[in-house]
Amino acid sequence: MAAPVVSPRKSIREVVMQTVLAHHSQQLLTRKRKRLPSGASAQGVGDDDDIGFWEEEEGTMEMTQIGAERTKNVLILMSDTGGGHRASAEAIRDAFRIEFGDEYKVFVKDLFMEHAGWPLNDMERSYKFMVKHVQLWRVAFHGTSPRWIHNVYLAAIAAFYAKKVEAGLKKYKPDIIISVHPLMQHIPLWVLKWQNLQKRVVFVTVITDLNTCHPTWFHTDVSRCYCPSEEVAKRATLDGLEPSQIRVFGLPIRPSFCRAVLVKAELRKELEMDPELPAVLLMGGGEGMGPVKKTAKALGESLFDKELGKPIGQLVVICGRNRTLSSALQEVPWKIPVKIRGFETQMEKWMGACDCIITKAGPGTIAEALMRGLPIILNDFIPGQEVGNVPYVVDNGAGVFSKSSKQTASLVARWFGPESEVLKKMSQNALKLAQPDAVFDIVKDIHQLTEQQGPLSHISDSLTSSFSLTSSFSRPA
Repeated sequence: MAAPVVSPRKSIREVVMQTVLAHHSQQLLTRKRKRLPSGASAQGVGDDDDIGFWEEEEGTMEMTQIGAERTKNVLILMSDTGGGHRASAEAIRDAFRIEFGDEYKVFVKDLFMEHAGWPLNDMERSYKFMVKHVQLWRVAFHGTSPRWIHNVYLAAIAAFYAKKVEAGLKKYKPDIIISVHPLMQHIPLWVLKWQNLQKRVVFVTVITDLNTCHPTWFHTDVSRCYCPSEEVAKRATLDGLEPSQIRVFGLPIRPSFCRAVLVKAELRKELEMDPELPAVLLMGGGEGMGPVKKTAKALGESLFDKELGKPIGQLVVICGRNRTLSSALQEVPWKIPVKIRGFETQMEKWMGACDCIITKAGPGTIAEALMRGLPIILNDFIPGQEVGNVPYVVDNGAGVFSKSSKQTASLVARWFGPESEVLKKMSQNALKLAQPDAVFDIVKDIHQLTEQQGPLSHISDSLTSSFSLTSSFSRPA
């Protein structure tokens, strides 16, 4: 009897490169299938199960049937390249705890920082440097937008670091992987494909940009892509995702924002603010960036009525971690009531106590402000991902855009005076855009995905032991 032919298992590098080379043909097949009328079929186009590239190797893993009572592991992949990714990740983590208690164990991790090398483990520092030199970021954002460019770039990096990322996945043994960062899809998905786990692990993307999105957000191999707006959902469709993969729930916001019942008068008393004067909230993000000092001084002048000799409004400034800014503002001889704050963890209270907000076009801050019905004055944006946030706010009547500190201060003075009805109308429009249940809708839908997959979505110890660093594997042909 002839000896069986043994085929060596493909290396991770071979899988990555095969994926990249096959991408364009797969995209063409997907688009061709979409153009066909219902019930028709294209020659050479079959279901995913018919594509050899996706076939699972028999005998490579031992599945253990596990009951629903087992705590399931959720790994949320993020990076501190901007505050919105971590905020969304922590919001999802908290929502899992509220909705499902101990049924899920949630890890929020920067897998690249922990388990990879340069440039993946240096993304945070590189991002902060480039956004301070916005032309660099503009070039990086648009230069990597073509799919063939970022696919080749990520494939080259994966060839060096995929095994280290694999070790990170083994450490947390995820039943569910949630990406809240545009660069956290490709390499983990390649690793899952290499281990034949792509149909056993629920992998979803939660997009944290309200309108303008980098194409790396959209990966056709995810179980779900959660979009914060219809505009983003349209982009997902254009990039090859099927309608069954797309859900539009909104941007995930911390449950403390979503479910807290706040009374403005009580908040102002708690925060030691003037109970009567309207209040404007001025923010510079976690790092206190932008024209905060200049705008604060302009507001100090515009909100003081010289004829009556008294203030017509009050100001709250959030300086974040910028201690230099905080110290400088403390030394200003203010004519109006002013609160100077550093890094705040209870922004829902400060937003609830104010009547409008001045901020850059960060998606998280915008979504939180909408939740509180705050009219928004956008004074800056990061080129690329934040560009579309400006028309999202302005075109929906929830705010305005102004880079001039003097014009911004003058506008707030009018809102607090003769144009109070405009402020009220914008507040109503902001509330219409708010999606307070988004984070809970997302975790409930993920839970339903795991229930639909049944035992196959649960990774047992025997299965996760296959995340090994062995370079060869053989099986009967």
